[in-house]
Amino acid sequence: MEIIVIGPWGGYPKVNEASAGYLLVHEGFHVLIDCGSGVLSKLQNIVEPEVLNAAVISHYHPDHNADIGVLQHARLIKGFLGQTMDCLPIYAHPFNQHEFSKLTYKNITKGVSYQDDDVLEIGPFVVRFLRTSHPVECFAIRFEAGGKAVVYTADTAFKEELITFSNHADLLLCECNFYGHQDGSKAGHMTSLQAGKLAKEANVKQLVLTHLPHYGRLEQLQEEASTMYQGPIKLARFGLNIKL
Repeated sequence: MEIIVIGPWGGYPKVNEASAGYLLVHEGFHVLIDCGSGVLSKLQNIVEPEVLNAAVISHYHPDHNADIGVLQHARLIKGFLGQTMDCLPIYAHPFNQHEFSKLTYKNITKGVSYQDDDVLEIGPFVVRFLRTSHPVECFAIRFEAGGKAVVYTADTAFKEELITFSNHADLLLCECNFYGHQDGSKAGHMTSLQAGKLAKEANVKQLVLTHLPHYGRLEQLQEEASTMYQGPIKLARFGLNIKL
């Protein structure tokens, strides 16, 4: 299993980069996790849009779903140009029907709903969901395949349930939108210290900090998280490829 960072930024994409987007690959099956602004452009440096086998969306804030429309058009145009591909399933929660309905487009993509306690099989992956603490409905996602587990927190303030959900993950892809001295709880986000605490208490094998802020010295996030968690810590960046 490998995961490749497409977009590490929170809120909006930094110049020439992308907000939330990650490519998860196992046994030739490609899953796009979130599809924020700029993701489609950056994705094409790694794979073409017709290579995707599925997409999973954590929630409907634009920094996580803004490029769904252009992904749909890319696959539509690729079809006109002779590429053969199946209808792309896009898994997302149904608690905003207006946004969920946009995931189905002709025979190009189809929205598939998930619920809080669902356990889904998506290609070779067993996928679980946990509702997070965020101003809109949002879900953390756990992927398991080949004896390995990746947990993506999506957007969330710290909550105790994330510890059990992330337990013994081989990789914790954890949002870190605030520095240690700040309070991100009202905005529904975690600090570097909370990310480190989650990694420690869940006993994960490695931590990647993502959904990064646009200010400050980002290495400080890594330094602060390391005061809580002694395992390997990386800052997400475009093209970061972690093989498990």
